[in-house]
Amino acid sequence: MESRTNQAIQFRQLHRGPNVLILPNAWDVASARIFEDAGFPAIATTSAGIAYSLGYADGQHIPREEMMARIGRIARAVQVPVTADIEAGYGSAVEDVAKTTCELVQLGVVGMNLEDGSSDPSRPLIGFELAVEKIKAARQAAVDVRAQIVINARTDVFLLPGGNPDADYSEALRRLLAFRDAGADCVFAPGLKDAETIGRLAKAVECPLNILAGPGTPPIPELAKLGVARVSVGSGPMRATLGLLRRLAEELKTSGTYSEMEGAVPYAEVNKLLGG
Repeated sequence: MESRTNQAIQFRQLHRGPNVLILPNAWDVASARIFEDAGFPAIATTSAGIAYSLGYADGQHIPREEMMARIGRIARAVQVPVTADIEAGYGSAVEDVAKTTCELVQLGVVGMNLEDGSSDPSRPLIGFELAVEKIKAARQAAVDVRAQIVINARTDVFLLPGGNPDADYSEALRRLLAFRDAGADCVFAPGLKDAETIGRLAKAVECPLNILAGPGTPPIPELAKLGVARVSVGSGPMRATLGLLRRLAEELKTSGTYSEMEGAVPYAEVNKLLGG
């Protein structure tokens, strides 16, 4: 427990500079070890990537037990701090979030993502008050078990289709400030790619801001200048891997050649990486 506490403190400090915290998102042990071997100081999980790898659609369709089992395997396989994406907490009540938080602590995880998405197309965000209470429940659950955990509180406002930029910004800021005041260490606004808006939000939240990066997002050096503290990539690397697999399959089927496999990590290296 002492080592995990130290890891959590170390992880929290990484959000305060001097450099941007770049968090790659792993979906299994092999991807986690690849990222650790590349020298990243911490690793996040991707809920979508884990769900896809186990045959589920994203959006809390995966059973809690399967998600927790995969997160636990990743946390045990690496030495760096691990933060877990637990979507909306795997339950509609604050008690569910508290239970999930305690399970993460038991698994050796030192951080968590908690979002306000509902997975209900007719009402894509959960209510403001419930979203805030979930953050409070996660923080209190960690206190109750005398554990340190870094909470990254996410709003999905900018992911909603057909929004109004001014109204979306106001609502996102309202939620992120409330999440911060409820006990979040960092706040997360996926869906933002406009540099001016990112810089405006980074200044307004007055706490570490996490941005989801991918094609079209400003480069990390620019995000750093805008005041972003943490950059993650979500399911992007996992889906990129699937893109490679799709190209490989097409090549095998059509030309019968193998050029798409030329960049593969050598067998011996993978075996060594995983302890063989």
